[in-house]
Amino acid sequence: MSMIETKDGTRLYAKAWGQGRPVVLIHGWPLSSDSWDPIANRLADAGFQAIAYDRRGFGRSDQPTDGYDYDTFADDLSCVMDHFDVTRDAALVGFSMGGGEVARYMSRHDGRGVTQVALISSVVPFMPRDLSNPDGVPPDMFDEMERGILADRAHFFSGFFKQFFGVGLLERPVSAEVLDHMRALAMQAGLRPTLMAARAFANTDFRGDLPSLSVPTLVVHGTADKTVPIAATAHQVVRRVPRATLVEYDGEPHGVFATQTRRLGNDLIAFLDGNLAAVEQVDRQQAIDEMTARMVVAPTL
Repeated sequence: MSMIETKDGTRLYAKAWGQGRPVVLIHGWPLSSDSWDPIANRLADAGFQAIAYDRRGFGRSDQPTDGYDYDTFADDLSCVMDHFDVTRDAALVGFSMGGGEVARYMSRHDGRGVTQVALISSVVPFMPRDLSNPDGVPPDMFDEMERGILADRAHFFSGFFKQFFGVGLLERPVSAEVLDHMRALAMQAGLRPTLMAARAFANTDFRGDLPSLSVPTLVVHGTADKTVPIAATAHQVVRRVPRATLVEYDGEPHGVFATQTRRLGNDLIAFLDGNLAAVEQVDRQQAIDEMTARMVVAPTL
């Protein structure tokens, strides 16, 4: 465990597991680095150094008044990389709003030390619906979210994480305990950081950062993601980034790190090993396995 001081004196909690090629994992809103633990553990076992940290204002990091913008977030990421001496052949993996750090780091810091990136259920390149982004999220949805957080943050997150993980009357892709754990992680963050970070991912336009994604880029997104619509994000990235490869998780919600932990770990490791064909094969085999499971019917007694 490390506490890393950034340029403005904010201290960030960070951890590194394993030895080998560095893979920096950037968590989503409103969670912490702990949400990456199962994937980080897989990466460490596979011979990588998995580095994860709590974004400023979240988890065990400091909660300053300001600095909840993507230029600062990207600078914080640079400080984390400096601390762990990540200077070459690194991979950046950003989930949800963490994809924004990846894109902004690549443009603002010229992709220093990075040879691969992965965007998982990412908000890149632009979330709000407007004339240039007709598949985006209606702006009033962000306003409604902020009102819910201000009125009763704990209650808001109870409903939010059900959509996040695709939990419905019949669907139970994660346990009640996972929902409780994620809400606990969310409640570690300060109210002000929670609101300010939400405004950042809801309004930041990363389309100008996309040309900086000049390295091999893996894009993973669930087709049933209601939190970050795939048409406005992943589909746009693969149209604009020549070296991007899209892997769609059919019928999956936003939080694929928990609903498809094994599959995501396999895909990331195959990608990091430079074997995109293996990523595609894993995806095909997963689809076959899921179809087979649905077709199995218990015998009538």
